[in-house]
Amino acid sequence: MPRKSGTRSRSGSRKKSGKSKMSGFGKGKKWFQGNILVVMLLRMTLVVLLLFFSRILFYLFNLGYFTNLGIMEVLRLFVFGLRFDLSAAFIINAPFILMNSIPFQFRHNRIYQGIANGYFYFINSLALFINFGDTIYFRFTLKRLTADIFQYVVVGGDFDKLIPQFLKDFWYVAIVWLAFVGLLVWLSTRFSNAQASKPKGGVLQYFVVNAILFVVVASVSIIAIRGGLQLRPITLVTAGNYTSAKNIPLVLNTPFSIAKTAGHEVLSEVNYFKREKDLAVLYSPVHQGSKESEKNYNVVLLILESFSREHIGSLNHMLEDGHYQGFTPFMDSLIRQGFYFDAFANGKTSIQGIPAVLSGIPSMMNESFIQSHYAAGKFASISSLLKPRGYTSAFFHGGTNGTMGFDSYTRMVGFDHYYGRTEYANEKDYDGKWGIRDEEFLQYTARQLNQLKQPFVGAVFTLSSHHPYFVPGKYANVFRKGKLPIQQSVMYADHALGEFFHTIRHMPWYKNTLFVITADHTSEGYYPYYQTNVGQYAIPILFFRPESDLQGKSKVTAQQTDILPTILNYVGYKQNSLAFGNDLFDSTATHFSIHYLSGIYGLIKDGYYLEFDGTRTTALYNLKTDPLQKNNIAGVSSPEKKRLELFVKAYVQQYNNRLVENRMYVE
Repeated sequence: MPRKSGTRSRSGSRKKSGKSKMSGFGKGKKWFQGNILVVMLLRMTLVVLLLFFSRILFYLFNLGYFTNLGIMEVLRLFVFGLRFDLSAAFIINAPFILMNSIPFQFRHNRIYQGIANGYFYFINSLALFINFGDTIYFRFTLKRLTADIFQYVVVGGDFDKLIPQFLKDFWYVAIVWLAFVGLLVWLSTRFSNAQASKPKGGVLQYFVVNAILFVVVASVSIIAIRGGLQLRPITLVTAGNYTSAKNIPLVLNTPFSIAKTAGHEVLSEVNYFKREKDLAVLYSPVHQGSKESEKNYNVVLLILESFSREHIGSLNHMLEDGHYQGFTPFMDSLIRQGFYFDAFANGKTSIQGIPAVLSGIPSMMNESFIQSHYAAGKFASISSLLKPRGYTSAFFHGGTNGTMGFDSYTRMVGFDHYYGRTEYANEKDYDGKWGIRDEEFLQYTARQLNQLKQPFVGAVFTLSSHHPYFVPGKYANVFRKGKLPIQQSVMYADHALGEFFHTIRHMPWYKNTLFVITADHTSEGYYPYYQTNVGQYAIPILFFRPESDLQGKSKVTAQQTDILPTILNYVGYKQNSLAFGNDLFDSTATHFSIHYLSGIYGLIKDGYYLEFDGTRTTALYNLKTDPLQKNNIAGVSSPEKKRLELFVKAYVQQYNNRLVENRMYVE
């Protein structure tokens, strides 16, 4: 009697009947099953393609920021971006490549392959997660994330609450990420290695052939990681060869940016100028003591979270045919009573803005000054400089103590007191995400300032106009919503500021106080100017002293690092000091603003905007005739270009060399 198909043989094994389960186009269909190196190459190609397609989504999610680009220019940048995708893919998958290319037979072992594949799925899923997360976070920083994000997470103190909020607000990005991960896993499993416990040929032959292939794979990997055969590996600055600083994030990808900035950034000394006197003539951060008489004014610095100039109605009469209302009625009223400057932030994050305002030190590198190892050096602040004059000092921030390392930084630079969420000690006013609501915390600040011994320095940093843009329920229908999600919370923060001034104007120290009001950085922009490389840094700086003649509006270019030397001169500080800005009331000083983003220095000076990559000028715009920066005149030789380039070189040399040599102070 013939044996039925699928029954067991006498040896106990079951014979397969019909077609193999692996045949057909159904479940388990393998598109390629064979050479281990070919499978690895196919999977690496898949990673590069997924990074490439995630760039397309990055562009679409942030379309409003890249409106200056035509479709052909966008496609060109996508193509150049492949160079950075290839580098990132080989950097993060280096262990996977090594495990699959070493010339030993045990690499075919199923358990070994399970470990290699596990790493492959994990690291690439994580890379895609970071890439898609940055698709949204980019709106707040306007740059790709760099390695300092890990330090920010460590010192931030709020990520356990903010990440769930981001997932809630931007759930659709999480779904896209899961779809990409699913695609990665599904497509990768279509390519598998032939599981041969004994590869064909002898052990020696196998080793020799695969050792040669190993050298080939290693060489190709190194070239891919370096981004080519050029003298130096590609970095963030390399992207500046293809486009302006504004569009660099479209060329880069976030895994590449993080990988290339991993570890503490080490600045290199530069020697554009050989003689110190030539350098000092062009730019020096050392300021001579004030010739003004000493005045023991109290100083209160109010640093408003994300208060872009765009949100302030009185500063934007040109918008909406003169009908723009803005979202800061109290700030508008105060501007009419004080001395106002159109200013620019020196960075795009709070952790960059605080040392710029309080210490006159910008973050001219990929990581913030506070988080860099240079922060362990010697430098000053408004509190440490005025302490010998008998000033008491306090820093106020309603966030969780430890947030962004503000408590450590302020303690290090000489602030006597720190008041945060812990000191406030009333959780009913906690917004559930970021810290104590502005209205309640500013009232608390007023009470604490009233208890300080005069003269004093108070630095106050608000927080409610930070994502997720908290507005208390009782104000949900009171404050207007704008074209940007942040604007209703800006209106709430402005209200809280008004209530703060209403409270303190009855206190005995009020009339003897110099108030300085500015922003830590800008928010995302809506109108065209506020999306440009210049406008995306536009903030207010206002000096206000009650019942004084300190009133007016200046047309000079101002920046956050000007605040420290301006205050010191105003109160008659007699000693020399150091700050990378100038006294805004000094008509003989050079006035400018400078920032650093994605490896490019941006200088705003004398009606021009210049971008410099450390070697050459990549962009130059005449802001008087071209405020939206559409006509790059960097290719045209001109006295202005030469003069601005010399200035930015002098500035960079002073900054880099003083940090490296720990000379960020004056004896």
